[in-house]
Amino acid sequence: MHSTVELNAARTSAPNATRSPKRFPRARPLLRPLSWLLLLVPLLATASTEQPVVAHRIDAVIDPAAGTLHATDQLTLPTGVQQVTFLLHQGLRPRVSSGDAVLERIGREGHLERFRLSVEDGEAVTLGYGGRIRHPFETVREGMGRNSQQLVGTISNDGVFLTGYTGWYPNVPGALNRMALTVQVPPGWLAVSQGAGPESVDGTEHRIRWTEEHPQDELYLSAARFRLYRRATPHGEAQAYLRLPDEALARRYLDATADYLDRYSRLIGEYPYAKFALVENFWETGYGMPSFTLLGSQVMRLPFIVHSSYPHEILHNWWGNSVYVDYASGNWAEGLTAYLSDHLNQALAGHGADYRRDQLKAYADYVQHDEDFPLTAFRARHGSASQAIGYGKMLMVTHMLRVMLGDDTFRTGLRTFYRHNRFRTADFDDLRLAFALAANRDLRAFFDAWTRRPGAAELKLGDVRIEHAPGTGYTVIGSVYQIQQAPPFPMTVPVVLHTERGDPKRVLARFDGRAARFEARLPLPPARVAVDPEFDTFRRLLPEESPASLSNLFGAEQGVMVLPAQAPEADRRAYRQLADAWRQGHAGWQVAWDNELKTLPDSGAIWLFGWRNAFLDQVVSADQDLDPDADTHGVTLAGNRQTDANVALAVGDAQRPLGWVAAATPTAVPGLARKLPHYGKYGYLTFAGDAPDNRLKGQWPPGDSALTRWLSDARPRLRMPVRSTLVPR
Repeated sequence: MHSTVELNAARTSAPNATRSPKRFPRARPLLRPLSWLLLLVPLLATASTEQPVVAHRIDAVIDPAAGTLHATDQLTLPTGVQQVTFLLHQGLRPRVSSGDAVLERIGREGHLERFRLSVEDGEAVTLGYGGRIRHPFETVREGMGRNSQQLVGTISNDGVFLTGYTGWYPNVPGALNRMALTVQVPPGWLAVSQGAGPESVDGTEHRIRWTEEHPQDELYLSAARFRLYRRATPHGEAQAYLRLPDEALARRYLDATADYLDRYSRLIGEYPYAKFALVENFWETGYGMPSFTLLGSQVMRLPFIVHSSYPHEILHNWWGNSVYVDYASGNWAEGLTAYLSDHLNQALAGHGADYRRDQLKAYADYVQHDEDFPLTAFRARHGSASQAIGYGKMLMVTHMLRVMLGDDTFRTGLRTFYRHNRFRTADFDDLRLAFALAANRDLRAFFDAWTRRPGAAELKLGDVRIEHAPGTGYTVIGSVYQIQQAPPFPMTVPVVLHTERGDPKRVLARFDGRAARFEARLPLPPARVAVDPEFDTFRRLLPEESPASLSNLFGAEQGVMVLPAQAPEADRRAYRQLADAWRQGHAGWQVAWDNELKTLPDSGAIWLFGWRNAFLDQVVSADQDLDPDADTHGVTLAGNRQTDANVALAVGDAQRPLGWVAAATPTAVPGLARKLPHYGKYGYLTFAGDAPDNRLKGQWPPGDSALTRWLSDARPRLRMPVRSTLVPR
C-alpha cells in the first residue's frame, strides 16, 4: 500500500534564485507563472511531519554544442514513502533503468512534464533520461525604462544555466534534496554546483563531482570555460570562476569572500557550506544560489559591486539558501538580507539614515494605493513597487524590531532563528518565535500588524511643553500621534532633542494605540525636538523630508513627455525614441512636442527633453543657479559648472514632479534611457561621453518638517546621537 498522508501545503518551497541590484540593471530570476506556483502544492505523500528529503545520485553528461543533457539519477525516497510525483523538463523521456518501480506520465505544465513514480518501500530506483534544453532569453519589463533578460534554462556554447525550475533533474515539489552529482563537460570546461567540490573523478577536469549532504530546496548547475581561482578561509573555501584569466580581479573577490564569510559567521552563526564561489555568468545577472553566485561580466567588474551587491549574495547563504523560504506565506528573506548587507554597509559608513530614507521614498514614489500589499503576499521582485515592499518595507520592519528590542537581543534573535531553522523551510511565524524567545516577550501584535497588513504609519508631533525647576534642569514632555486612516501600528519611534548647545538626547515613544508620550530630561535649555529624524520607522514621509528625485517621475502612473521641436533632427529622433521606450507598458503617459502646448499641465508628472525645450525656464525657475547653456551644453549643479554634459534632474514635488533630461550628443541618449531608471533616488546627475559615464550625482537636501519643532531662538550646530552598529566598524 502507498502512503496517503499529504505534506502540509504551507511548507512548499519555490525556486530560490536570490538577487538585489541597487545600482545596476542586474537580471532577476524568471517570474513564475501562476500555473507553476500551483505545481508547488506538494506532490509527495509522507507520514512524517518533518520535511521529507529525496536523495539524488546524478551522473550527467553535458554537450553544449548540441544543447543536450544525458543523465542517470539514483533516487532514494524517504522511509515510508512509496509514491511521488516529480517534474522534469519536457522531452527528456525518463525511464526506469534499475530498481523495482513503475513510472507514469500524468501531465504537462508549460515546459515541464509531470510523472508519478511508484517504488517498493526503502528501495532505491535509478532513472535514465536525456534530451535538449535550450530556451531563449525572455525580456521582463520591470518599470519605466527597466527591463531584464531572464532564462528558463539553457545548455549552449555560451554556457550552462540549469535550476530546479528548469527541470533538469526529477524535482519533487514539497521535498528537500540531498545531492551527489558527477558532471562530464567538454575539455577546458568546468561545472559548478552547490556544496563541496570540484573534485576530479578520473584525474581530469572534464569529469567533476559535487556533493551536498545538507538538505537543499533546489539543485543548480552552471558550466562554461572557466579559470578557477581558490583560497582557504576559516569558514570554507573561497572560489572564483572567471571566463578570462584575471588574477587581480579574482584576488579582490576572494579577499571579500573571506571578509564577509567571517562577518556573517560571527553575527549569525557558522557558514553552512564548504565553499562560496563567484561565478562569471554569460549574461548580466545577480543570482544567488546555495554556496555560489552568478554575476554577469559587466556587473562583477563594477568597482562598487564587491562591497555592495556581492555581500548581499553571500548573506543569502544564511537567509534563503540554508534557511529556506516558505513562499506560500511570504518571502521574508530578501528584506532581512538587504538589512544585514546593504543597510549594514551603509550604516558602517555613517549613511544608515540616508539609506533608510531612500527606502521610505521608494515606497512613496513607486507603490500606488492599488499596488500595496502585505509582506505575507510578497513572493519575488517583479518591478519597483514589489521591490519597495518586499525589500524596502521588510528591511524597515527588521530595523524597527531592532530599535524596539535593542542590539543585543536582536543579535540573539538572529542566531536563534538561524540555529532553529537551518536546512528547513521557515515562515514569518518562525521568525517571530525566534525573536520572542530572545526577548522573552510576546511579539505577535508587532508581527501581525507589520507583516499581515499593507500600508505605512503617518506620524504627527503633538503638543510639547517644557518644565524647568531651578537646579534640576529641564524636562521636555510631548506626544506623537498616528494619523493614518488605518488602525494604528504597534511601533517604537525615536525622538531626538537638542539643547541650545547642540547636544543630543534620544528617547523612545512607544505606541500601543493612536498616541505615544515621550519625556526627556536635559541639563540645558532645549532648542529643538524632532520625531524620527533618522528615519527609523516605516512611515509616510512628509513633503519637506522628500525632495524631488527621478523616482517621483519613474513611479508616476501618468504624465506627459515633452519633446523639443526646435532641436536638430538627430536630437529630435533620439528623444522620440527615448520617450517611446519609457512609455512602453505605461498607458497613462502621453508624448507631445513643446510647440503643441501653450502651457504645461497643472498636475501630474512631466518630463522635459532637450537643451532647447521651450519650457526649460520652468526648471530654471526652481533652481536659479542651474544656468543651462544650450550652446556649450553647460550646467551648474551643486556649485559645479560642467560643459559638454549629459544632464538629468527632478524638481517640484510629489504631486507635480518636473524632470529634465538633456544629452550633449544624440548618441548618448540610448545610454541615458537605459541607465537613468536605476538612479531613481537621485535628484540630479550628470554624465560624460556617449556611453555615458556618471560624473556627478546627488540628492536635494531635505528640510525641517512638521515632525520638527524649534523650542528656542537658538540655532546651534546640531549633533546626532552616536549610533551603535551590529558589527564593529
